[in-house]
Amino acid sequence: MALIKSISGIRGTIGGLPGEGLSPLDLVKFTAAYLTWIKERSKDNRKLKIVVGRDARISGDMVNALVTGTLIGMGADVVNLGLASTPTTELAVVAENGDGGIILTASHNPKQWNALKLLNEHGEFLNDTEGKMVLEIAENERFVFAEVDDLGHESFKDYTGYHVQHVLDLALVNVEMIKKRNFRIAVDAVNSVGGIIVPELLKALGVSQIVEINCEVNGHFAHNPEPIPENLRETAKIVKDRNVDVCFVVDPDVDRLAIINEDGTMFNEEYTLVAVADYVLGNTPGNTVSNLSSSRALRDITELHGQSYTPSAVGEVNVTTIMKATNAVIGGEGNGGVIYPASHYGRDSMVGIALFLSHLAKSGLKCSELRATYPDYTISKNKIELTPDIDVDDILLKIKEKYHNEKVNDVDGVRIDFDKEWVHLRKSNTEPIIRIYSESKSAVRANSLAEEIISVIRQIAGI
Repeated sequence: MALIKSISGIRGTIGGLPGEGLSPLDLVKFTAAYLTWIKERSKDNRKLKIVVGRDARISGDMVNALVTGTLIGMGADVVNLGLASTPTTELAVVAENGDGGIILTASHNPKQWNALKLLNEHGEFLNDTEGKMVLEIAENERFVFAEVDDLGHESFKDYTGYHVQHVLDLALVNVEMIKKRNFRIAVDAVNSVGGIIVPELLKALGVSQIVEINCEVNGHFAHNPEPIPENLRETAKIVKDRNVDVCFVVDPDVDRLAIINEDGTMFNEEYTLVAVADYVLGNTPGNTVSNLSSSRALRDITELHGQSYTPSAVGEVNVTTIMKATNAVIGGEGNGGVIYPASHYGRDSMVGIALFLSHLAKSGLKCSELRATYPDYTISKNKIELTPDIDVDDILLKIKEKYHNEKVNDVDGVRIDFDKEWVHLRKSNTEPIIRIYSESKSAVRANSLAEEIISVIRQIAGI
């Protein structure tokens, strides 16, 4: 069993002993700790309001009952959205004037996982300091439940339509142009909440021909739910056979968006953000941000538009922090996460779909032709396992020193930028492992670059 405590929330496998998996006791403890943190930062003694939404995974009903029950038992009112995407829940926190929100989803993890993703009053993830405070409260069980006359109340609302209309209202979403293209579009929602909201959005955008793939909302994921090429081979075959113009693939909580071309080839999840950014920058000049492990194609496109790109540490909250600091008009992560501040500061596949379709419609190109207009890079993902006695921080420091003549960024591990390629080294927080991401113009060269760095690490570590 596994239980992972991080700044953004609590993630674990269902079952097992308390403290070893995401057990009912752990769910109660961390929910109570979160609400205690909310209470402690509140300026008055008014009754608090927390928004709760969940994806469709099998454990969702059980987790939802425990979390909402705990919030009510702590004296908070709960707005229960039921089945709702992560970005839907984020928007609902603001619309409800809530004090925070909890999203019950393990995102791209397999069905045995679930998690509590914690939001502040702006519908955004907690930062490092805030997350650590919640963990401290949980560790010391520093929470007090409400007496009977002070219990909270629960109301139920559906924010799916609100989210769809919110996307339609964005200035750069061109509904008329999308309608004119008469697209035939496939959707793979991996049998989670995307099966509800993505088809509804497409219909609202004027798409009349929708091919639904894995859109039954039952939590039995039809394939590994992470929307990366190796998990989408069967979907790609369906796309090629069904004569569609484009296929959108989302993860269980709909904050990551992958695209499959009309011919069954991959647009590549790294290029979801690149294409959307190209469209946004063509209409709204401004800065861009992505994390250090994302493709340099975003930087290339940004500079082609005469704008500035800034990298951030890995993690959505780190991306949004830099986006705010640089007044970025678009940003996100290379895993298919699009963050569009004109909508909200959260990864949102719905926004990504609408902006991408507007871009595709305006271009007059096929999906594969649009992809061919962007610089072509390949990322290689590797790791090296070290013995527990090896000082990983010291290795990273020596790597930084060795490549001091190159452009080095140590905000999050060590990233070394060469002329047209880069390598990013990050240590695991739980194991003596260094993760090595490298990118170049070809898979052969990206792999070769990773092997070069691994060889240097082995020399430094003496293994």
